[in-house]
Amino acid sequence: MRIVVAMSGGVDSSVAAGLMAEAGHEVIGVTMQLYDHGASVGRKGACCAGQDIHDARRVADRLGIAHYVLDMEARFRRAVIQDFADTYARGETPIPCLRCNQHLKFTDLLLLARDLGAEALATGHYARIEPAPEGPALYRAADAARDQSYFLFALNRADLGFLRFPLGELPKAEVRAEAVRLGLPVAEKPDSQDICFVPSGRYADVVARLRPEAAEPGEVVAEDGAVLGRHDGIVRYTVGQARGLGAASWRGGERMHVVAIDAARRRVMVGSRAALGRREAVAGEVAWLIDPPAEPLHCAVKLRGREAPKPATVAWDGARARIALAAPATVAPGQAAVFYDGDRVLGGGIIAAASVDSAAARDVSPAA
Repeated sequence: MRIVVAMSGGVDSSVAAGLMAEAGHEVIGVTMQLYDHGASVGRKGACCAGQDIHDARRVADRLGIAHYVLDMEARFRRAVIQDFADTYARGETPIPCLRCNQHLKFTDLLLLARDLGAEALATGHYARIEPAPEGPALYRAADAARDQSYFLFALNRADLGFLRFPLGELPKAEVRAEAVRLGLPVAEKPDSQDICFVPSGRYADVVARLRPEAAEPGEVVAEDGAVLGRHDGIVRYTVGQARGLGAASWRGGERMHVVAIDAARRRVMVGSRAALGRREAVAGEVAWLIDPPAEPLHCAVKLRGREAPKPATVAWDGARARIALAAPATVAPGQAAVFYDGDRVLGGGIIAAASVDSAAARDVSPAA
């Protein structure tokens, strides 16, 4: 088979390319240049810029495969970086990796792979595609600690048969061992830890440049309306956060947490940990990897990338998914709510913001 492999310059995508080449396929490596900060030219542990492009080329040379670099900076800036800033300016918490997958890796690269006459597109994501009665289905990776299926719910169902995730059955340690066995020059390269387009790690600086209103000071307010302190910009806060609240960190002997963000009034709303608990959420931008359910769907819902799925019921009205959680949980607008049946991904959507004026109507019983 002719297979296009997305190569970011990291160990995971490099091993994916190596395994495909070792299996006898004609492999074409493609690296997207997504951004170009001066500080990132020599920086390692990021992806798709500077040193990482050089590393991807070195791996391709070692494997004896073709390698191309695509200039995707303008597209990435519009679809990912601008969305990142806009989401924070709305008082929500963005997921840039999801947007990158959604708009570039599994849209633009799929088109390119087909234009090149490839029979598949492979990536280094930790997820699995397995047969199901109605066709290929998306599943969590065998290594639960590395699973990335949460960031892949927006895949087009029709594309699953065209995709390959060679690392889906492998633990990370074995991927490293494969890199050594294949003689890849990135075998010891550290994993990316930060947001790839924030080389300094100061994401608020990026948002402030694009949406300066998100960095304007405002009040830290309790749910009963009492002003407890000041903040240096809503961009520095997300629902569930307890650090960085200064004088508003404690009230009546209880640690305060961010329970909502009122972007219009530049207010950070805080309350006790119990006040974070919500039993309901609404998700938009819903994508289904099964036939959309006509009746309420009993499943598990993952509300953040590093959290375990929680029992819930999802009702689909044709536009939005209404999620009823079995137990109260922290729900952060802007994050994804991804629906699972065991290890299988059923679909998901982006959590919509609840009205900051409806706090009293929320279920505030302690989280289980």
